Amino acid sequence: MTGEIQKRFHARSIEDPDGFWREQAELIHWDKPFEQVLDYSRPPFARWFVGGKTNLCYNAVDRHLADRADQNAVVYISTETGLEKNYTFRELHAEVNRFADVLKKLGVGKGDRVIIYMPMIPEALFAMLACTRLGAIHSVVFGGFASHSLSTRIDDARPLVMVTADAGMRGGKSVCYKPLVDEACRLAKHPPQNVLIVDRGIDREMVRIPGRDKDYTELRDAVGEVTVPVVWLESTDPSYILYTSGTTGKPKGVQRDTGGHAVALAASMRHIFCGKPGEAMFTTSDIGWVVGHSYIVYAPLIQGMTTIMYEGLPTRPDAGIWWKIVAQHRVSVMFSSPTAIRVLKKQDPKYLAQHDLKSLRYLFLAGEPLDEPTARWISDGLGVPVVDNYWQTETGWPILSAMLGVEETPRKYGSPSFPVYGYNVQLLDESTGQKVAADQKGVLGIVPPLPPGCLTTVWGDDARFVSTYFSLLKDRKVYSSFDWGIRDQDGYYFILGRTDDVINVAGHRLGTREIEEAISGHHNIAEVAVVGVEDKLKGQVPIAFAVPKNASGLVDSAAYRAFEKEVMDTVDKSLGGIARPARVHFVTLLPKTRSGKLLRRSIQALAEGRDPGDLTTLDDATALEQIRAALQRSAD
Repeated sequence: MTGEIQKRFHARSIEDPDGFWREQAELIHWDKPFEQVLDYSRPPFARWFVGGKTNLCYNAVDRHLADRADQNAVVYISTETGLEKNYTFRELHAEVNRFADVLKKLGVGKGDRVIIYMPMIPEALFAMLACTRLGAIHSVVFGGFASHSLSTRIDDARPLVMVTADAGMRGGKSVCYKPLVDEACRLAKHPPQNVLIVDRGIDREMVRIPGRDKDYTELRDAVGEVTVPVVWLESTDPSYILYTSGTTGKPKGVQRDTGGHAVALAASMRHIFCGKPGEAMFTTSDIGWVVGHSYIVYAPLIQGMTTIMYEGLPTRPDAGIWWKIVAQHRVSVMFSSPTAIRVLKKQDPKYLAQHDLKSLRYLFLAGEPLDEPTARWISDGLGVPVVDNYWQTETGWPILSAMLGVEETPRKYGSPSFPVYGYNVQLLDESTGQKVAADQKGVLGIVPPLPPGCLTTVWGDDARFVSTYFSLLKDRKVYSSFDWGIRDQDGYYFILGRTDDVINVAGHRLGTREIEEAISGHHNIAEVAVVGVEDKLKGQVPIAFAVPKNASGLVDSAAYRAFEKEVMDTVDKSLGGIARPARVHFVTLLPKTRSGKLLRRSIQALAEGRDPGDLTTLDDATALEQIRAALQRSAD
């Protein structure tokens, strides 16, 4: 029966974790073999490959020099500056060693923290690998984050050095980083001793602070050819800190280990993403987010693949740029997000057919729930299978996915398929803690121990790790994803949205994702966000904000209301009248972070007349203004 192989594969990972993960650990290089696969003597803290010593940089770079030194390791493409540059594994090794030597001379060593606040340029990747080479702990903060947000991360990580650039570019406009860095250092109680600057020549008015600010190019050129010895780390030593997006108050730093991280990513390339050494992988994220860490930098390089590093938008110079890159560099594995595909969905579909994509085997999508209309549109348009997968910053690699390297299983649109090996996934009733039956909604939980590669704790705060992630049930420790899910009769999982994105309409609990998918089923809707708004009669009512593919004629109020009714009727037919939005507002764009995540909480706050909160990650301020204007029209 189809799916039996992956079921057995998954079952073995749960029933015999020692044997299963001992085999996966053979995919990476160990300087010293581990003595124990798993130490789970202090639940819920899991320590993987205890006693073993390894190094992420060595596994990503050095070990490939013997067999593929002259193969491209990194292909850098910027449609913002027009620059393109290739780095072979030999050249990558040289650049990483130079960067490591510069950091070492600034005092960086094992266990020291380095904040990397950079645009999508090769030096950002060099900096990450240089840190892991030295045994230092990097914390990448998305370039362009506001000064206050950056300062809170500085104070939590207490970095010895910050690596930054004069500026980033987005949509042809420059974003000057240096003033943001200066203000963040002024606000921080524990600012870094040195700020290492990659000067791109974009901010001509950049002011350097004597003594603190160092020019990377100048220091790099003074190094010349150098080899910095690899620092072999205990498998359980931390590799990096990544602060979760949307954090308010004290930031929450996800702490990743070294050996478990390397093994999990190496195994995922074999069993999930099916990338082969010598092939190319194009991940459209940013290194400031977990997808960028895992599948732009570490996983493809550990696998001996070429990784594409892209600075630019999916629609500039036109909506075919990504597919041009796929064709030119013979990309076999591509990883993007549903949000990005919805952006492309608003463009002329001709761009999907302009280039030869025969090298592309799979398009993987993750980041937000993938609605069926979007999945069908991109799969049909490209003629390429779409593989939905679900995971979190905390896990570092997929929780739910088809495991195509294990078995080719049928996929269902809108579903990330099955629990991945290592994850003992259960859908739980939030009140009773009992497992729910098929087709019943539950909170997605993971019975610990968490598999290798997941967060090992919250940086500097073990108690917060336990209280935040393992408080779902009172009588036993189960990791909470804070996401609603459902499992159908065939065992396929569907993610319904965050537990705090559930709308309670007159006692009926409705996931925002369910309503959004229904609205997306209308032929003239490209993108939609649904929020629950307080209502004195019903408790809450759903309000939708939708982006039409064709908005011509909607300036007329009668046409506007007619189209609104059409969309409401679409929801009625799909989910019934209880899910019908109280209003559907039409806008040309939705407020998102620069990583492409919808700011639903800010939309909800505006709809309820509240402060929209921290908007430091907002990509385009005009999007919120459109929300305000739509709400005002409704009030008038």
